[in-house]
Amino acid sequence: MTDHLNLHDAMAALDEYGYEQKHSSELSQARTHAQMDKYLRSLDFNLRRLLILQEVVGKLVDEEQANLARQENIQTYKTKVINLSREYGISYDHVLEIMQQGTK
Repeated sequence: MTDHLNLHDAMAALDEYGYEQKHSSELSQARTHAQMDKYLRSLDFNLRRLLILQEVVGKLVDEEQANLARQENIQTYKTKVINLSREYGISYDHVLEIMQQGTK
């Protein structure tokens, strides 16, 4: 019986925690436009601080987009090296060695 009550209490606590997580106004919990809007409005920033925030967020977005583009380019390059290794029947590492020799 005690185990049943403890289990019931534990499940109730988890349910309450889940509810709090869904309705939290913390930035780490914001996943949608509406949640992000609610969080930012709760900060009660003046125009100057909002403009600074906009600038910083813009820079972060630009950096993330550049990182994604870089990762895509690297993946494309790796695929080309793999295709070359298959075409010539040599290992991936051997293709890289040949390419490195060409740059010396």
